[in-house]
Amino acid sequence: MMKVKVFKIRLPEEFLYDDQSALDRFLATREIIKVETAFVHDENYWSVVLYFEDLKSSQNTVKDPKTVKYSAAESEQLNTDEEKILDALKFWRSEKAREQNLPTYFIATNKELLSVAKYKPAKKEELLDIKGFGKHKIENYGAEILEILESI
Repeated sequence: MMKVKVFKIRLPEEFLYDDQSALDRFLATREIIKVETAFVHDENYWSVVLYFEDLKSSQNTVKDPKTVKYSAAESEQLNTDEEKILDALKFWRSEKAREQNLPTYFIATNKELLSVAKYKPAKKEELLDIKGFGKHKIENYGAEILEILESI
């Protein structure tokens, strides 16, 4: 059954990190079906409406191995190259977000960028192996992400 959750992502620095973290934690445990966003100018925040289903608990379902996606642990240490890749990806993401007038996590979350830096996909198909990268994100940003990886 589809459920709905609304998040308020406030732009002032003192709220932004906590609001984004709450959204990231929520996204990590749900199957998102649809996202709607609106910017509320007079109060300076993004309203994010998520239509979702809870991920089935893995105890009673046997998953097809192909659906297991790569996701780096945030505690993982990065080597120098991976640090460079991550910095370049974050810079690219903030430019992209400014250009499209979107919050950065709409383009990719920190965890997704970290996963790209560790996994180092060489082709668009390999981006599909990373948790958080679906058809839409790859169509919109895949080529640019792969260019960044090649350039470092």
